[in-house]
Amino acid sequence: MYDLIIKNGVVVLPHEVKNVDIGIQDGKIVALSSSLQVASSSVYNAENCYVLPGVIDAHVHLNEPGRDHWEGFTTGSQMLAAGGCTTYFDMPLNSIPATINENAFHEKKKIGSEKSINDFRLWGGLVPGNLSELASLHNLGVIGFKAFLSPSGTEEFGHTDDETLLEGMREIARLGSVLALHAESTPIIEHLERNVNIEDQVQAYSHMRPIIAESEAVKRSLSFAELTGCALHFVHISNTSTLQLIQEAKQQGLNVTVETCPHYLLFNDQAMYEHGVHAKCAPPLRNEEHRAQLVQALINGQIDFVASDHSPSPNTLKQTGNFFTAWGGINGGQFTLLSLLELTETTSLTIQDVAQLTATAPASRFKLTRDRGSIEEGKLADLVVVNKDNHDAVTKETLHSKHKDSLYLGHRFPHRIKETFYRGQSIYKSNRP
Repeated sequence: MYDLIIKNGVVVLPHEVKNVDIGIQDGKIVALSSSLQVASSSVYNAENCYVLPGVIDAHVHLNEPGRDHWEGFTTGSQMLAAGGCTTYFDMPLNSIPATINENAFHEKKKIGSEKSINDFRLWGGLVPGNLSELASLHNLGVIGFKAFLSPSGTEEFGHTDDETLLEGMREIARLGSVLALHAESTPIIEHLERNVNIEDQVQAYSHMRPIIAESEAVKRSLSFAELTGCALHFVHISNTSTLQLIQEAKQQGLNVTVETCPHYLLFNDQAMYEHGVHAKCAPPLRNEEHRAQLVQALINGQIDFVASDHSPSPNTLKQTGNFFTAWGGINGGQFTLLSLLELTETTSLTIQDVAQLTATAPASRFKLTRDRGSIEEGKLADLVVVNKDNHDAVTKETLHSKHKDSLYLGHRFPHRIKETFYRGQSIYKSNRP
């Protein structure tokens, strides 16, 4: 007797895509068969739908405690579920206090455990002055550590100087953990800020955060990794020139992975004119040539996985009347899976690639493959059912984040998240049949 059978769906398995029924019991996948006839208390008809492993989003900002008016665990987890996400990793910087010591970890984890409708892990922070806290954070179970090589935008989370970075990497290597890096060069950015002479604020912002700022920071970090043996994960890389440095490091045997974000794959720098501050992020959106090259790199396997970098804020922080002072972050955690599925319609990216990029690869990098990341017997029944045919535009009513302004408003995805299952229980259901 199964608790639930999902029937008639096109299921994305680790090595094939086929029609198969999924038997679920006690929150786990216990059977995969072409036709399950055993009695079940519930049968879900996934006809004309894909069934994929639940998204594992390695990069979100839910900002609680302290800034839950930006996005908290309640609305944030609901929004992620609406995008097919069943596990997410929350970044350490925007909450108050930032997750840089044991007390802050306990406070955030308690709140998340009470409010989140899906599973989560917490990143710990590496900042000047907290080297002695890294071991205790690791022992408490942080998924890894995060550092900024340029200002983070919040006073509570300082960016690392080279000495902190080097010593932190040495300690993180000793602990056997991973360091995620926001890689933009502070000296380059500050130099360009002082000398910019461009009236167009969008052009000026892009000029002050060029590709070379990413590449310099990545190159320096890779040198430190070679010296210390620290495992690195580069977040939100926006261009293939920087990717090439990471590819070369991999070929040399360094333990390094890289993510990009949906907005760098779907949008180019013109979106900053069309959507204003809602398209502002760091690094900035690049031109169309760079966007197309990044998509091709994704198809070629040069990017390990895709994460949302969901980073919303209240409208008062966006609508400052000045592009430079507006909060830089994309409200987009709901659209990682849908964005990649769109690319299967317009490029040679396959739906198996999508499952790899959104679930299997992050599970592998962060040692979660024992119970999630793919649809296999014995693993958690963390699943997302996707309708193949959709023509609706994203609206404020269908956007489930706390704040209803987004780069994605008006965008028409060719697929729709129909239902999300977390350990066999529905945590999101589309209001359309």
